[in-house]
Amino acid sequence: MTGGQAAVPRTYGGWRRRRPVGLLGLGPAGTLVLLGVVVAVLATVTVSPRAALIVAPPLLAGAAVSLVRVGGMPLATAVLIRVRWQLAAARDWASYKAGVVVAHPRAFQLPGVLAPTALVSAEDGLGGRYGLVWDRRTGCLTATIMVTPSSAWLADQADADTWVANWGAWLAALGHLPSVAWVTVTVDTAPEPGTTLADAVAASISPDAPAAARQILTAVAAAAPEAAADTQVRVSVTFDPKRDPARPADLTAAAGSVTRTLHGLTAMLGTCGVAVDGLASAAGIAGAVRAAFDPAARGEVSRILAARPGDGSLTWLDAGPVGATELADAYQHDSGMSVSWTWHEAPRQNVTSSVLARLASPGPYHKRLTLQYRPFSAAAATRALEAEVSAAGFRAAYRAKTGRDATARESYDSARAAQAAAEEAAGSGVVLIGLYVTVTVLDAAELPRAVAATEAAGEASRIRLRKMAHSQAAGFAATLPCGICPPALARRRPR
Repeated sequence: MTGGQAAVPRTYGGWRRRRPVGLLGLGPAGTLVLLGVVVAVLATVTVSPRAALIVAPPLLAGAAVSLVRVGGMPLATAVLIRVRWQLAAARDWASYKAGVVVAHPRAFQLPGVLAPTALVSAEDGLGGRYGLVWDRRTGCLTATIMVTPSSAWLADQADADTWVANWGAWLAALGHLPSVAWVTVTVDTAPEPGTTLADAVAASISPDAPAAARQILTAVAAAAPEAAADTQVRVSVTFDPKRDPARPADLTAAAGSVTRTLHGLTAMLGTCGVAVDGLASAAGIAGAVRAAFDPAARGEVSRILAARPGDGSLTWLDAGPVGATELADAYQHDSGMSVSWTWHEAPRQNVTSSVLARLASPGPYHKRLTLQYRPFSAAAATRALEAEVSAAGFRAAYRAKTGRDATARESYDSARAAQAAAEEAAGSGVVLIGLYVTVTVLDAAELPRAVAATEAAGEASRIRLRKMAHSQAAGFAATLPCGICPPALARRRPR
């Protein structure tokens, strides 16, 4: 009796952390500062050994602060973030209280990094309308595509491999669209509030039905929320009109350019293992933000959108919280309290197509998993990967010069850099990837269990999560369909 061999699942990989030219994990600027400190100390010792005793300690202390890392970031950066947050909290900038009754329209409606955003409605060119989140500070416009993913558990492995390949081609195509700044994919899961099923059951029960039958149906509808889940998958595309070759003159022209680009992206997205449900309306975007800030109202928001699907049912005024307070390791808002993470690093080993299944699966808590892709243009991708290969060669030459053997991780990283350059030369795209996770509870006492469950799911997905200490509000906003990109926020100049 003979048996066939089981099919070996395909694995994927190729990601790596960017490592520019530098010593001891520092970038070019940090390396120059370190070398400057060493030269300054040696020069002082040559001129006056006594003066070196005075000059050397502060210089070496400054170098140590830059070299020592806490949670993956330099100690100086960690201290700076903490000091800035403490100053903001002391000035009451970490809290938001909306006026329920105000004498004049408010300039901004949402807290924190969402303050400059506004919600506009645009024509989709097919007789309908969709919502755009407009960042009035940067001019960026974000549109959201609603999709329903196919279950990989019920599909053949060949189909799943095809979906992954098409998704890679979709991301590679972004490099040829200069106006696309980044793409945000969010899986939003929550326990089913029961309103959808309860409303459907209530509408279907006949007044003439037997009392026992009515009781059974009512009991089933009441018990369903404990076993059901409400899941939404959104693909938000952020456009920067300043990078558009057409140079749109105003918001209307920019929205028209976005609409034309979205049609092509939406058509290509249908080959990536998802059913495209259409562009999210302005009311749908406002409802998603409202449900995030006030999770207890998620069922009511669904009822409003189902009863009045037009853009007037929910507005940007309805999306924001009545109050929100950012703590060092949590974010308190209306009826919920949230904790946000970012990933410390991607899986070091190759993984299967279902690597994120545990982290993205519904659970007993409200959870949003967001993957953010920032595409390189074709020319910029070539330059970036050539720089990475050159940096790997520089580190290898430095090790040879100092007589130090390469570690296993260094050899692996160099091989990954060369592999990425070869794949790009063969036509692959290059993107910067970020991952953010937010979990929300209705009762603060449940927060420790929700945190433990989320971190355990991250470990099961082979991803090391790092809590966004002193940046919880930004992490929370990054998982909303509003086009918030934390790396872009970090580069903004304060006003």
